[in-house]
Amino acid sequence: MSEPKAPTPAPGDTYKGWLFKWTNYIKGYQRRWFVLSNGLLSYYRTQAEMGHTCRGTINLATANIAVEDSCNFVISNGGTQTYHLKASSEVERQRWITALELAKAKAFRMQAESDDSGDESTPPAAGQGGGARNSEVQSTLRTLGSKVEDLSTCNDLIAKHGSALQRSLSELEGVRLGGETSEKIRQVTERATLFRITSNAMINACRDFLALAQAHSKRWQKALQAEREQRVRLEETLEQLAKQHNHLERAFRGATVLPPSQSNPAIDSKGSVPGKGDASDEDEENEFFDACEDVQEFITVPADPKYHRRSGSNVSGISSEMGMDDGTTSLDEQSMASNPESPQSQEVVPVRKRRTRIPDKPNYSLNLWSIMKNCIGKELSKIPMPVNFNEPLSMLQRLSEDLEYYELLDRGAKCQSSLEQMCYVAAFTVSSYSTTVHRTGKPFNPLLGETFELDRLQESGYRSLCEQVSHHPPAAAHHAISERGWTLRQEIALASKFRGKYLSIMPLGSIHCIFEKSNNHYTWKKVTTTVHNIIVGKLWIDQSGEIDIVNHRTGDRCHLKFAPYSYFSRDVARKVTGVVTDKDGKAHYVLSGTWDEKMECSRVMQSSRGGENGADGRQKTVYQTLKAKELWRKTPLPEGAENMYYFSTLALTLNEPEEGVAPTDSRKRPDQRLMEQGRWEEANAEKQRLEEKQRTARREREREANRSANPEEGKEPADGAEEVEIATEPSETTDKTDTDETSSDLSLSTETLHGSHPPSYSMEGPYGAPVKSGHQDSYKAMWFDRCVDPMTGEPTHIYRGGYWETKEQGNWDSCPDIF
Repeated sequence: MSEPKAPTPAPGDTYKGWLFKWTNYIKGYQRRWFVLSNGLLSYYRTQAEMGHTCRGTINLATANIAVEDSCNFVISNGGTQTYHLKASSEVERQRWITALELAKAKAFRMQAESDDSGDESTPPAAGQGGGARNSEVQSTLRTLGSKVEDLSTCNDLIAKHGSALQRSLSELEGVRLGGETSEKIRQVTERATLFRITSNAMINACRDFLALAQAHSKRWQKALQAEREQRVRLEETLEQLAKQHNHLERAFRGATVLPPSQSNPAIDSKGSVPGKGDASDEDEENEFFDACEDVQEFITVPADPKYHRRSGSNVSGISSEMGMDDGTTSLDEQSMASNPESPQSQEVVPVRKRRTRIPDKPNYSLNLWSIMKNCIGKELSKIPMPVNFNEPLSMLQRLSEDLEYYELLDRGAKCQSSLEQMCYVAAFTVSSYSTTVHRTGKPFNPLLGETFELDRLQESGYRSLCEQVSHHPPAAAHHAISERGWTLRQEIALASKFRGKYLSIMPLGSIHCIFEKSNNHYTWKKVTTTVHNIIVGKLWIDQSGEIDIVNHRTGDRCHLKFAPYSYFSRDVARKVTGVVTDKDGKAHYVLSGTWDEKMECSRVMQSSRGGENGADGRQKTVYQTLKAKELWRKTPLPEGAENMYYFSTLALTLNEPEEGVAPTDSRKRPDQRLMEQGRWEEANAEKQRLEEKQRTARREREREANRSANPEEGKEPADGAEEVEIATEPSETTDKTDTDETSSDLSLSTETLHGSHPPSYSMEGPYGAPVKSGHQDSYKAMWFDRCVDPMTGEPTHIYRGGYWETKEQGNWDSCPDIF
């Protein structure tokens, strides 16, 4: 891009152009785009960043500008910020120096005028004593004014007598010694005396002025301090009132079943936490990086202001649903206005108070190598792991944590536009990974037939059911339905690759979300989870890959890209970007954010080719967008979460004992309950008992399957024959490390499973295909039917109903005894 050759700007004009800025000793000078406006000098990596990411700003009113050589100059504001800049030529450097000096002078004048106007506009104190304070101020001002006049008079007299003394001394030099000498000396002495008297008077006046100023300065300082303290007290009082208001509002919402349209957007957003502050590009180690050209597939720039004005036809889009400043009414407000129901007409139902703490995690140390060295030569996926590597939740409970931010689906169900709805579905997809940042403990592998129900019908309007439907390959089915118009179902099995230093987990299976009102049916798959530092170092989790969310009714798509972490990348860590397009491929919304913090959405006004070339040589697409609006932000973890396995508020309640659940529910699992209570030795013993029990049950199923396959034999095989046949599967009976409950426990030993996903099982066949074994497992799920999904064509398990009706009847006789 050519250098700007604009003429020297007039005061107040905006001046822009490219300069080279010193970053560090490794990269040296880097080309940056600088903008001088309103006394502020800001810079960006590219012109496209001007709408959303400023890399640094310096106020010229207090800055020093120094020229180093023909092309280099330095701008500093006293130590906190210093920019070493270099222009392309001496002429260009002089243009910038002239513009900066003019802007600095104007900024200094404006600051001085602002200070003066602020002093003059100080209002008198109101209330009782205001008149006395005003008269006191006026009296002080009159006294100070008279002293200033005295100083001025003394100054005039000193000047007058000083001049006369100087003339007398001059005349004295030319006088001959004689009769006139004494007379001249007398005059000089008189004038010197007068000068001394006047000087003393001025000194006394200055002393009085100084003493008076010091006395009143202390008084004003005390008054100012009192005002500051009063302001702090008022701020604290307001903060307490706000907290009380929020508490009362939450209590009201918790005690009253509100219609969906009455939900508070502030509550729906799960609160807010301060975002990441801007950082200069000199801080290369900070988690604020520019997008790498080989990662970012498009560029977003602010749209023309004309798009912010409302046209004759009502503009549909997230500008209305998410509060865009285009003058339209949000869909939430429309639904509230049209909803005849009100909180007063709702029946108040008491809501169960959920727990907010669990016992702190014991400080037990366990070396992974001490376990691995005893398992050399055994199949990697068959190594059992003690509960020391676990967290006191089942994988089914982790799978239910996908619903932590169910409000996104509630808000999506109210959208009139399928494109808006797609944005909320995409944000919900990303939010399911937010629980994995610190959760380095592995969940308990579910027993075959284990279930978990999450009934939040009163509090949140939804309830879900999970069941472990297969053991080889391990798979869990999940079905959730909400009174607010959406259904979520999924079957997840995972494949894993252990690379020594890290573990990659590839989820298999699709997630379905269906909205009742619009009949929109969305499907997507999950990205790859990578667990780093398996053997040595501190564990940390990364999510990477791409997700394509498809609306099968309209053809709309959302392509999300999870950027993998790279030490050499300048991109923001855990970054997620996406574009929402219609069936014709036209972009309507741009999504951006991070999977561990928040997601934002910007509506696309125009798109064009012609941005900077990417790594593959192709031109990037430039999207002109409206101001970004926040879709989702992660809820802060509860206090003391680091001692409670980094559980979220929802996770703390998942294993809470509850009456009326099925006997196969994860809450009734004894080894998991013992671990939560801190009794890890007992938990390990109970875990081994459950593994042996499940192993025995599986052998029995295989015998039944063998009888059905060979009815002419009609007899059980001899023990020896059984041993030989079963041994075709590694470590089935001869190796105690084969545990139906913990197959592939090692691959899960350090894995967080993204956002409540099933464990990293080692697949021995394609998704839905049986494992290669001596016997075919004839197990059938209790609450789910196996079929081919009509939308994706994949074999899956779909909820067939009956669980909640059985719970109402309280008859669980048909449930197996797995614990």
